[in-house]
This record gives sequence, C-alpha cells and structure tokens, in this order.
Amino acid sequence: MAAKKIKIAIDGPAASGKSTTARAVARRLDYLYIDSGAMYRAVTLAALEAGVPTTDETRVAELAGTLEITFGRNNEATEIYLDGTDVSAAIRAPRIVAHINPVAANSRVRQILVAKQQSLGKSGGVVMDGRDITTVVFPDAELKVYMQAS
Repeated sequence: MAAKKIKIAIDGPAASGKSTTARAVARRLDYLYIDSGAMYRAVTLAALEAGVPTTDETRVAELAGTLEITFGRNNEATEIYLDGTDVSAAIRAPRIVAHINPVAANSRVRQILVAKQQSLGKSGGVVMDGRDITTVVFPDAELKVYMQAS
C-alpha cells in the first residue's frame, strides 16, 4: 500500500530559505514543488503581454481569473506553465520584477490565486512555499513549517 501523499506548507519572511528548503523536500519525497510567488509573476507576465496595466486592479483580476497556471517537473527543475506555455524563464525577467508589486497587492488577484493554489494541493503530494501558505492557503496542511532568518 502506497503512503498517503500529504500537503506540506513552508512559510516565512523573505530570504529565510523557504524556496531552497521546499525544493529539497519536494525532490526528496518525489512531490511537486509549487512556488506561490511564481503564480503572481505569471499573472504579471500575462498582464504585460495583454497590454493591461498592472495597476488596473479590475482588469488584472479579470485576467487572472481566466488563466490556467500549472506546474510540472523536468528532471530536478520545476516548470510553470501559463495557458500551456512554459514561462519558467520569462517570469524571472527584470520587467516582471519591475511590475509585480501592484499585482501581488491586488486583493482580488490574491483571492483567485489562493483558490488556484488550494486546488493544486487538494490531492496532496505537494510542497508549497510562500507567505501566508500555512495560515491562508493550506491551513489544513498535514505538515506546516515556519522558517526564520537570523
């Protein structure tokens, strides 16, 4: 009988080692690693490509609701797909960093992405990191880790 696959949520402030730890745990357990921040980057990319100003909260939220954001694995790397296209490299571009703040602060986008994150994790077998992952996204996670940097 196969072991039950659980949800693992890793939370903490910036630069606390969340992503490094989450990737290592996912690799070790053969789970899918989900970078919640990458989802906000994907929405930012989609807005920029559609010509939607990232400061237009309503239009960005409407766009976010139409997007299919999925994750996959290629050897040891996690890939993120936006409507079926691998955008793993594109979401790390400087232009995304320059425009992500209003998207990440958009409460409607956050609601949409939290629902997508919860859906991605519903079957277990995932390690997700990010802020509020243990309290908002996966309050029911079987394992919650809060990291601190000092």
